[in-house]
Amino acid sequence: MAMINKQVLLASRPTVEATVDNFRLVETPLPALAEGQVLVRNHYLSLDPYMRMRMNDAKSYAAPQALDTVMIGGTVGEVVDSKNAKFAVGDKVVGMGGWQQYSVVDGNLPGVMRKVDTTHVPLSAYLGAVGMPGVTAWYGLVKLCMPKPGETIVVSAASGAVGSAVGQLAKVRGCRAVGIAGGADKCRYVVEELGFDACVDYKQHRDAKSLDAALAEAAPNGIDGNFENVGGVILDAVLRRMNAFGRMALCGMISGYDGGAVPLSNPSLILTQRLRLEGFIVSEHMEVWPEALKELGGLVATGKLKYRESVAARIEEAPEAFLGLLKGKNFGKQLVKLI
Repeated sequence: MAMINKQVLLASRPTVEATVDNFRLVETPLPALAEGQVLVRNHYLSLDPYMRMRMNDAKSYAAPQALDTVMIGGTVGEVVDSKNAKFAVGDKVVGMGGWQQYSVVDGNLPGVMRKVDTTHVPLSAYLGAVGMPGVTAWYGLVKLCMPKPGETIVVSAASGAVGSAVGQLAKVRGCRAVGIAGGADKCRYVVEELGFDACVDYKQHRDAKSLDAALAEAAPNGIDGNFENVGGVILDAVLRRMNAFGRMALCGMISGYDGGAVPLSNPSLILTQRLRLEGFIVSEHMEVWPEALKELGGLVATGKLKYRESVAARIEEAPEAFLGLLKGKNFGKQLVKLI
């Protein structure tokens, strides 16, 4: 076993856009385990948009990432040493190990790590379709969009880890699923492989009039439920197409993560269309995780929920891969392979 642990720290806070200079790679010795602790060799690291907000020293739903500490992040891996009776060497686990090759975990703390079964679900999927992104999709769709058969559900960033699951879960519930994504390849994947009914390529529709026309063609009966990951002009276009009493789940506003606030162009539509609009953080709804993971795991195991992964090859590539994620360069779930 290697006795050195490579870690990526938050070295400085972004002034506007995040850059590789905001991160620092260090090597530290692995400590000896105390009673109750577990040593996990992380196999994959999850990169997610929420990390960008944690880099700022600003008021948000969670405390800012402290400087000179290991970047926060979900991981899956294998127990390689244990002084805790609940975890044995060889157990596959998912937790918040952060941007590092190894993590030392107090196995007695509730909720910090759980064992997973890789018999029918690949280990990496527990960071995507059968992990936090999948549960995020499930909660926002089922609990907030409240889809009914025959309704139209629109999701932005539709080829990503969350958006791709939203559309497929909507189809399972008998809805018309419409995606919004950037690029012909992504839209083709959303329709042809994931089974969405339509996908709007926002890169081909740069002005509001063109985007409105494309969305009207994709959603001819209007929009009943919106799962929003992007915000900005995308959200404005969806708002103009929402049906009365529509439901909108606000999951992310990635269009504004590297700059100031992105205002709505016509917020009065929320009133005139009597819309229900709610933001959410999935970690605040742990009560739904068992139900959501049961459905997601079953769908993945039977091949009914498809997903794609973009994988950076080494921990050294994590900062560049993360910056690419923020600009939409990834295709599907963005991971870093750590072994």
